[in-house]
Amino acid sequence: MSKKRSRTITQERTYGAPSSVLRRSLIGGIVLAVLVAVAGLVAYLTRPEGPAATKPSPAPTSAPESPSPTATPYKGKAVAAPPQTSDPITFAKAATKALWTYDTRSFSQAEHLAGLKQWMTGEKKYADWKSVSDQVPSPVLWARMHDNHQHASANVGEGHFPQAFKTALAQDPGAITEAYVYAVTVTGKQTLAWKGSGAGAESRSTTLAVQCRPHQDCALTGVLPSVSP
Repeated sequence: MSKKRSRTITQERTYGAPSSVLRRSLIGGIVLAVLVAVAGLVAYLTRPEGPAATKPSPAPTSAPESPSPTATPYKGKAVAAPPQTSDPITFAKAATKALWTYDTRSFSQAEHLAGLKQWMTGEKKYADWKSVSDQVPSPVLWARMHDNHQHASANVGEGHFPQAFKTALAQDPGAITEAYVYAVTVTGKQTLAWKGSGAGAESRSTTLAVQCRPHQDCALTGVLPSVSP
């Protein structure tokens, strides 16, 4: 893939319209308001970030050539099944890997979305599916990526509760007992590969909202519009 072609896909991937970003910010604010009942944390996690507030792109950027991996992710599944865990950090790290991994060679965009849907909480009041589905390229762009055999894998490193979340929770420990939604920031690296142009890797980070009710497995609530340290 030429540098010009790569830039085109990257630009199309970062298609987040202002209305979409605003909607995600509002929903993220609502979820976190229920979560911590602290206006300061909501303002912090949904603060305007300009271009940085848009979702990161999984599309390739120009990178040095290297061998392209051929194995499809998750042994024949478009997206790995969510883990059975009550630990929000463990779950968030697994969910981040699922969000950053895709294979347009073997799976359709609809199949990929269906796989991600399995990670979502069943509580509609707290589920922000759009913030998750917005991480996936549009059907048109997915088809173009398929033509170029584009696929990505992810190595997830560290996960932690953002400092603002911990501070707010310490101020009001009982606030979490309504929704049991935790904010978790995860860092790692995504490796991109495509036909004829090798592969490239980029460091990434994201903040997820994860619901972990007592005696239940965790589930994904949504992706926050900006990363919280």
